Amino acid sequence: MKQHQHSEKRSKSIEKEEYSEVLFGRHVVMKVFKEKKQINKLFIQKGLTGSGVKDILRAAKQQGVVFIEVSKTKLDELTDNGNHQGVAITLPPFEYKTLEDCFQLAQEREETPFLLILDGIEDPHNLGSILRTAEATGVHGVIIPKRRAVGLTGIVAKTSAGSIEKVPVVRVTNIAQTVELLKQKGVWVFATAMSGEDMRTWNSEGAIALVIGNEGQGVSQNVIAACDGTVTIPMTGTTQSLNASVAAGVLMYEVARNRLGK
Repeated sequence: MKQHQHSEKRSKSIEKEEYSEVLFGRHVVMKVFKEKKQINKLFIQKGLTGSGVKDILRAAKQQGVVFIEVSKTKLDELTDNGNHQGVAITLPPFEYKTLEDCFQLAQEREETPFLLILDGIEDPHNLGSILRTAEATGVHGVIIPKRRAVGLTGIVAKTSAGSIEKVPVVRVTNIAQTVELLKQKGVWVFATAMSGEDMRTWNSEGAIALVIGNEGQGVSQNVIAACDGTVTIPMTGTTQSLNASVAAGVLMYEVARNRLGK
């Protein structure tokens, strides 16, 4: 189960404002897993053992839910000193969609699919801004990873100015595998890279997905390898790179430019 586990040291501080609901207690948590509701994260007290805990961890692994080991103090804080029995879960404030929802939206609009893939965006303000631009440029869905990236939070919702409710957001376990799946569905996938094709000569027509990388590291190499190609934004100044949300906005509008009025 280690691939699903994050330590408290590596995790960011637990901010209750990010979640619409916090549920705790072994029976309650197990019930949510059995009902297969959308779960943001599972928090387990360090050193906790027992059959009930093993059942919860097994369910988390089967459903691909990230779990974090934390101290009892952190759980007390998260649950307002409730009787958490060493376990708590947080539910996302907004419902995540599926890839099929994205394709369905494109079909309803009678448009070729236009998707955005965010490879490890960590700043909620960046994600919110990206969602706002995505809604304005006709993006049919935004794909984010379950791990090492920000999810749908209150800050994201506020920054998106309502767009969070209009653009489907999909969480996936593996970005590179999702790229391969999209290619099988006839979608051309391009990642942003400094050495990529100049945006001004880039053919962005047809079904397309654009990959925007992490604020500091860019798009990961395994994801770039899975893509059909790379694209770059030409710059004349001394700045080496743009903010992730700005770069995403420029490229989203470049794709939209070929679609406007069609």
